Amino acid sequence: MKDREEAVGVSGLTPNDNLQAEVNAFVRATFGLRGTLRLHRFAFGFDLLRAPANVLLAPVFLVIQLIALSARAIRCHKASVWISQRKIMLETNVSKQVAMRVMAFIGELEAKGVVIACPKEIVEHEIANYTGVRSAVSEITTTLVIIIVGIFVFQTVTPGVISITGQVAELRAHAHAIANFPLGQGLGRLYYGVFSTDLKPWELVTTGVVLSMLASVVTTFAGVIADPLQVMTGTHRRRLCRLIKRLEVASDRNNTIAREHITARLADLSDIALNLWRSLRG
Repeated sequence: MKDREEAVGVSGLTPNDNLQAEVNAFVRATFGLRGTLRLHRFAFGFDLLRAPANVLLAPVFLVIQLIALSARAIRCHKASVWISQRKIMLETNVSKQVAMRVMAFIGELEAKGVVIACPKEIVEHEIANYTGVRSAVSEITTTLVIIIVGIFVFQTVTPGVISITGQVAELRAHAHAIANFPLGQGLGRLYYGVFSTDLKPWELVTTGVVLSMLASVVTTFAGVIADPLQVMTGTHRRRLCRLIKRLEVASDRNNTIAREHITARLADLSDIALNLWRSLRG
């Protein structure tokens, strides 16, 4: 009873309550609106190139993680650990800042008595996974933005750049054809309201490249929207608490793939499948 009273202390808070308060304060300061705006100052520059590269590398990352899980399932633990340690994604400046701040926060918790049982290299690996999940959420946010644009502008579901490329290219070709109609734009609207415009392959490719570049910019700065929302819903807090728990018990690495990575790839597959279905239907 006496030990319990000493643990509670004068404030009436248990050590677990104190940890939750520390986590809440860190999350609000780092990922709240002001915090995420400060983070994204570091996104200007090469992050605008790293973000689209990471979008392309993300499927490779997922395959590598699936191979690591398969190796673990057949009890090839050393191979599983080695494979899971392969760095596929490029580290962005924003991710580096998040990793540095989380590492510093873990150090502060250790100084206050929280026992981190994992060696430093495993701590760094877990924090890298943590920042990777946050990047996957940025991809999901970009997908949601594209879907919203598709619904409101084209009245159709566009789960990715591939789906919306055709819609935008057709709109551009239609507007260009009307503007250059020999008998004037008024008759051009009537004419192309009945007859379809010819969409050249190079127009489709050019539109896809431009939209991909715009999507990469959205992904780079998607955290400005996603981070405060995750603070409000408690997602950031729960994710950080899970990280701390794994480090406290020295678990043998997180042996699952974060659902955020899977969701991001499912959106890509849905985009490809929907575009293929529309092509087959003509």
